[in-house]
Amino acid sequence: MSKMPTIKDVAEYAGVSVGTVSRVLSGEAAVKPVLREKVSAAISALGYRPNVTARALRTSKTDVIGLVVPDITNPFFAQLAASVERAALECGHSLMLASSHDDREAEQSHVFAFLDRSVRGIIVVASSDGSGLPLEGAVPIISLDRRFGTFPLVSTNHAQAAALIADHLYGLGHRHIAYIAGPSDTEAGRMRKEGFVSRIDLFGKTGEAVELEIAYGKFDYESGEKVARNLLSRPPQDRPTAIAAASDQQAIGALRAARDLKIDVPRKLSVTGFDDISLANLVVPRLTTIRQPADTLARRAVSLLLEEPPGTGDEMIDGSLIVRGSSGPCAQPKVTGHKN
Repeated sequence: MSKMPTIKDVAEYAGVSVGTVSRVLSGEAAVKPVLREKVSAAISALGYRPNVTARALRTSKTDVIGLVVPDITNPFFAQLAASVERAALECGHSLMLASSHDDREAEQSHVFAFLDRSVRGIIVVASSDGSGLPLEGAVPIISLDRRFGTFPLVSTNHAQAAALIADHLYGLGHRHIAYIAGPSDTEAGRMRKEGFVSRIDLFGKTGEAVELEIAYGKFDYESGEKVARNLLSRPPQDRPTAIAAASDQQAIGALRAARDLKIDVPRKLSVTGFDDISLANLVVPRLTTIRQPADTLARRAVSLLLEEPPGTGDEMIDGSLIVRGSSGPCAQPKVTGHKN
């Protein structure tokens, strides 16, 4: 058959009415098993595919969820997209994915493209603060990890999680710490920095003061390596004994710089990250980091989207500290660093 088979072709092939085929396709239980089998056989034989767009016109929605992420090459967003897809499938929906490449205009055009395709709802990991559209009422929209416009946000409690890293490094005796912050035009970047800095400030008031240096970068490997190289190129007595990074990519870049400069991690320098991407458990040494509960975040975002009516409140989920080999006790100044 040269042309695409239609529902009428399926009905003729199966020897049933178009209405019967339609009821089978919509999953109605009242269809007799023998008729259902005939229709299924006809669909297979003809290679018929239901017209999702036509069905959407009848029902005003498809069983597709749109997801926009800022950068699909960022391993955390790739993992998050996989988690959203799994969560959507559990709810009988498929996923349409787009990457905005941290560009607000691209982000907006992706959202409009999803709306044109009558998606059931849209989940957006925003490219930056202030991105967003006056789309109330079009379809449900949920912000995930980063706030999109004024839409409800499901995210890790970034400030709470960053404070766990501060506690960890302070507890190991580090009193000269460098913090590599993420972009300040993202809520996640700001909240992680504020959570870390406020906890370090608290230690200064209640215990020993910490010399804290703050550098800014993107959430990528290159930023981490560049900032760490600058920090670690100083004389040993002027270097921080710990580098806390706002992302695992930054932290892995810092590990690279330390290795190039032959600075032993963790004997001479502790390095920590944030996200717990798959690579964090593969680098040498394995990275101490904050685990973002990607599966839980994805499941909650999808649930809020599909609720009737859709959820309207923010949800914050605590992150957890994962201690691995990249962090250790602060080396005392007189320690020579000879291996045991």
